[in-house]
Amino acid sequence: MSLRRIWTLLPVIAVLAATAACGGDEFDSGDPGDKTITIYSGRSESLVKPALEKFEQRSGITVKVRYGSTAQMAAQIEEEGDKSPADVFFAQDAGALGQIAKRGLFAKLPSDVLAKVPASFQARSGEWVGVTGRSRVLAYNESMVAKEDLPASVFELTGPRWRGKVGVAPTNGSFQAFVTALRVQHGDAKAREFLTGLKANDAQIRESNVQIVQEIDDGKLAAGLVNHYYVFEQAKEKGVTADQMTAKLHFFPDGDTGALVNVAGVGLLQKAADDPDAKALVDYLLGPEGQTYFAEETFEYPLVAGVPTAAGLPALDTLAAPEIDLNDLDTLDVTVEMIKEAGLG
Repeated sequence: MSLRRIWTLLPVIAVLAATAACGGDEFDSGDPGDKTITIYSGRSESLVKPALEKFEQRSGITVKVRYGSTAQMAAQIEEEGDKSPADVFFAQDAGALGQIAKRGLFAKLPSDVLAKVPASFQARSGEWVGVTGRSRVLAYNESMVAKEDLPASVFELTGPRWRGKVGVAPTNGSFQAFVTALRVQHGDAKAREFLTGLKANDAQIRESNVQIVQEIDDGKLAAGLVNHYYVFEQAKEKGVTADQMTAKLHFFPDGDTGALVNVAGVGLLQKAADDPDAKALVDYLLGPEGQTYFAEETFEYPLVAGVPTAAGLPALDTLAAPEIDLNDLDTLDVTVEMIKEAGLG
């Protein structure tokens, strides 16, 4: 077994061990239509649990969820194959969804589901669909970074001006998807150069985007690469509006890779292809209540027409996102290894 494969599966082994200790039968979902579904969620419990609880209340369907990082859950599904108890994979980024689709583990989604979301936010094969959109940004402390000094490109962050000032969360799925986008748009050599440049420039490694934004707002960190919604979420927790935060958002211009617009999305495992309960969950997430929840509570971009974006956010179609096909972000394992080799993992 290659070192890459061993390293990718280490989180899986830990998760499986924990599951065995707690009793793996908890996640056996039974026959299709039995009013129980099992979700492997690469999205954090704090973000998605309220939406899943609302779905349970509305549908009468019991939801069993196994939480972990998107990379962990993707690797676990791959390891389990067609024996996986999962019915649904709810991933933090398109790359992980593409990785599972490439292994032939997803079923094609019904046409009425795919019709709800623009083609640019779903699999060409119809095997996964975006639920919400999120833009990569540079969050920065307005007292520590002057607007005129904000970078035009994410590549500038390896320069001397930013030494020791930029926070990154290398184990976060969205950061990994961003690095994959660098590889797609600029090639592996350029992506590797960027990562080693961050390391050499004393990038501040943190465990999460939440921690990065909190430190920025507290004046402990000048800037950080995160998703746009974390500033809004922390503003809500503090009982203020986003424009009252010291942490501000810089959307990279001109199609820079730092402005990648990715999706959180879902796919149905092959065993759930004809399961009405699993489809009901997807319909809920793409319905008015599900889309409104994510727009208003987690400040992500709704992908279904007719649901307003949260106040204070630029419209999704005004963002200068890079022209990257999200279907091409399906080499997560290569990216994870590259991040580790650069000393950021």
